[in-house]
Amino acid sequence: MTMEHILIVGAGIAAVTAADALRRAGHTGRITVVGDEPHAPYSRPPLSKGVLKKTETLDSVTLPALPADVELLRGTPAVALDRDARTVRLADGQSLPYDGLVIATGARARTLRADGAGETVLRGIDDALALEARWAHARSVLVIGGGFLGMEVASTARHLGLDVTVIDLVPHLVRQFGTYLTERMTAAAEASGVSLVVAPEGIELIGDDVVQGVRTVGGATRAADVVVSAVGDLPNVEWLASAGLADPRGLLVDSRCRIAPDIVAIGDVARTGERRTPHWGAAIDQARVAAVALLHGDEAAEYVPAPYFWTEQWGLDLKICGEIPIDVEPEVIAGSWHENSLLLQYSVDGVPVAAASVNRRFPITKLRALAQPALVAS
Repeated sequence: MTMEHILIVGAGIAAVTAADALRRAGHTGRITVVGDEPHAPYSRPPLSKGVLKKTETLDSVTLPALPADVELLRGTPAVALDRDARTVRLADGQSLPYDGLVIATGARARTLRADGAGETVLRGIDDALALEARWAHARSVLVIGGGFLGMEVASTARHLGLDVTVIDLVPHLVRQFGTYLTERMTAAAEASGVSLVVAPEGIELIGDDVVQGVRTVGGATRAADVVVSAVGDLPNVEWLASAGLADPRGLLVDSRCRIAPDIVAIGDVARTGERRTPHWGAAIDQARVAAVALLHGDEAAEYVPAPYFWTEQWGLDLKICGEIPIDVEPEVIAGSWHENSLLLQYSVDGVPVAAASVNRRFPITKLRALAQPALVAS
């Protein structure tokens, strides 16, 4: 099958990387990138950190421009896929044909209410601008969700001088960082004056037009000037219902990110097995594999997950490779908490599985080698 026109639906880091990878893999035909936002493609991770802290501008998070020979359609969400006709219909009525399709529609913020009524979330640039405007006149912030994003939002709000409470069903951060790192991160949060609350039986939102607080099962209420829901994300698959692909768990792909020989899926919308890996690094790695698979099939290398993510909160700059086991205490390879700079390695049954740097300049390639030496060696 000749791939004259490759259509990329989505305009985030996965989509931009896929367009570049297609050219590098030898595709000389037409490439069209379709994004549902009016903004130029941008990187999301800095929004909860530098952008809201005002240490980074919105211009600084814009991704490098697509090559001149790649067409970019902004503000035109896809609404339907016809696999038989090989066309994607857009909200403005256009029907775009394709020979190869890259689905990179990402995910949206999950809300506690089915319709999200009254909830404030942080997912894109417009969310960041709206949140910035709201807490410019606020004195208190309540964050629902003590995971990765929730704690970053809380840290930024505290940095700006707001009174901050973070509430979750389970102890904050443990699922992402394990007990060892979590103890130090939550201690740093509390030392900064943040209140961390665990409500295992759940909460009820208070407020209709705008959420103003929460009520626990026990009847206790917590209110704030601004309430932010940071309770995960949902893959954007609804537009694929007509093609039978609207699985709410995400799009199941093979080891080369393929749904079919002419369709690949990458980034936050894709899953291998039962899991999605909604991280910046995974989106890039998947895009590079998928581009080659779309053009050359089984000649493409298989996608091998190599988790990498970073966070900035409570004065701690953490970079992590691999998946941290919850109850494993790491080996301190260099530095110390006394120095507030260290390098950690996690092992299970003597086999390294993860590594983390804390406030320490350390090349990602070396951190990955420390986390998964067998994978890097292969």
